[in-house]
Amino acid sequence: MNQRIAHLTLVVRDYDEAIDFYTRKLGFTLLEDTKLSETKRWVIVAPKGDGSCALLLAKADGTTQESRIGNQTGGRVFLFLYTDDFERDYRAFQQAGIRFIRPPKEENYGKVAVFEDVYGNRWDLLEPKQTSLK
Repeated sequence: MNQRIAHLTLVVRDYDEAIDFYTRKLGFTLLEDTKLSETKRWVIVAPKGDGSCALLLAKADGTTQESRIGNQTGGRVFLFLYTDDFERDYRAFQQAGIRFIRPPKEENYGKVAVFEDVYGNRWDLLEPKQTSLK
């Protein structure tokens, strides 16, 4: 059996605002943007790399979903962005105006810093100590 997680849904306030942040500030690739109805689109973005997992940007529908924007995990780090060059990406994100809420730190598993996306979801930028990102 061969299984993998292909997409994770990220609830957003606005499709275009989210696309702009993820592609322009984080350097992700827009893989798909398909109109499904007058109010829904199928929007997928992914970091550059092997493409094994991507984000499905889903516009909040109603007050319950809107209440989850920016806090899908109760204030915990939500997503982990692995990199092969921490310093390169850390500098690029700082120059793009990304807000880091925890500075870089060497841990036993690698170098890590915590940043927030456009909505306040927390991410780890992480260069693992092992040579492979898998």
